[in-house]
Amino acid sequence: MTNRQRSGPASTAAAFSAASSARGGPTAVPDAPNLGPWSRIWRYLLAGGIGLTLWFTVIFTYSRPIGTDFTSGEEAVVRGFVILDLLVGLVAVAVLPLRRRHPVITSALVAGLTVLSSFAVGAAALAVVSMSTRRRWKPAVAIGFVWVGCTMLYATVLRPRVPGTTSDIAFTWAGGGLAVAVYVVCVSTGYYIGARRELLISLRERAENAEREQNLRENSARESERTRIAREMHDVLAHRISLVSLHAGALSYRTDLSRDETAEAATVIQNNAQLALTELRQILGVLRSSDGDKHAEPPQPTLAELPALLADSREAGMDVTLRAVDIDPGDGPPGGGLKELSDSVSRTAYRIVQEALTNARKHAGSAPVDLVLEKRVDELLVVVRNPRRRETVTARGETEMRGSGVGLLGLRERAELAGGSLDYGIDRGDRFVVTARLPWA
Repeated sequence: MTNRQRSGPASTAAAFSAASSARGGPTAVPDAPNLGPWSRIWRYLLAGGIGLTLWFTVIFTYSRPIGTDFTSGEEAVVRGFVILDLLVGLVAVAVLPLRRRHPVITSALVAGLTVLSSFAVGAAALAVVSMSTRRRWKPAVAIGFVWVGCTMLYATVLRPRVPGTTSDIAFTWAGGGLAVAVYVVCVSTGYYIGARRELLISLRERAENAEREQNLRENSARESERTRIAREMHDVLAHRISLVSLHAGALSYRTDLSRDETAEAATVIQNNAQLALTELRQILGVLRSSDGDKHAEPPQPTLAELPALLADSREAGMDVTLRAVDIDPGDGPPGGGLKELSDSVSRTAYRIVQEALTNARKHAGSAPVDLVLEKRVDELLVVVRNPRRRETVTARGETEMRGSGVGLLGLRERAELAGGSLDYGIDRGDRFVVTARLPWA
């Protein structure tokens, strides 16, 4: 199969779409698809076979009286009609390849040749079927008049001129009725083929559209999952890595530390590095797993783990102050009141506090950080403030602990997914403030 043949359905679908949009109606049908060699050959063989059958029938009809009552001149006339029938029929078959580009003209021409040739009837039938696949009733009616008219002319004008033949009213009407019946069968066949082609193209387009929509859904789900994974990895690892970086940086320029203080800082680095590796393995285990039960996703922290988060930050040298407004702290901050929050909102609030503390540790060092948790009617207000410190330059000339801003963008997405909002910026006191409003539900 050639490339042209393989591209046939696609080109047909494109032609159908263009025709539909141009003509603006459901009657627009696709052009005939490209045919292979055998598909062309058997159509011509069928048309030629029908024509030969009719031609031999005519020969048999004309030749019965030959040799009995005909003169030599009359016999020559009969032979001339037979040869003319064959030659005109061959011309009709030769014209058939034009039926795809000019279906109406070709059908009218070949149908008109049937007035002189019974051989041309097979070619005319194929041309009418091909023309009818476009399902246009006006050309079909017009060609029908040509078809029936040529049949009537043959029965009333041409046939009586053949020596030894006669034509009466009954024969004429019988021929006309048969012509109408044959033409209706040809047109019906063409309409059926055209409707079937349209149905197949419609089904193909539906399948292609469904496949494209499925690909879009898969791509959207994949992008959403990638974003979720990136956000989760950032939230999980940024806190640990910032602690490791802070203590490692302290060891690099604090030469006055005792052996115990150095060992303590190294222990903190080791512990946080191990925790970061453990959490990273958990995330990678979920990503690599094809069995959700074997590698279940680890539980996400909520505000119930906030005391541990604050303890880690204070151990790293941060001065963090927590204030709970209109919230029952219970045994310790936060306590009973925050247990009323849903897991998703509590988890989102925890990640916001975690990222805000990480940013404060990066950019404000040991400056005091104020954390406020406040219940306002039907929402939870989370505010984290820390003094803004200008970027410092290390001894190597590098800017220290510069952030990319990805974490804050991820927090805003988290807050919006939870049904809330998040804002951040510099207030009048030259403090960096992160403010989140989450639904109390």
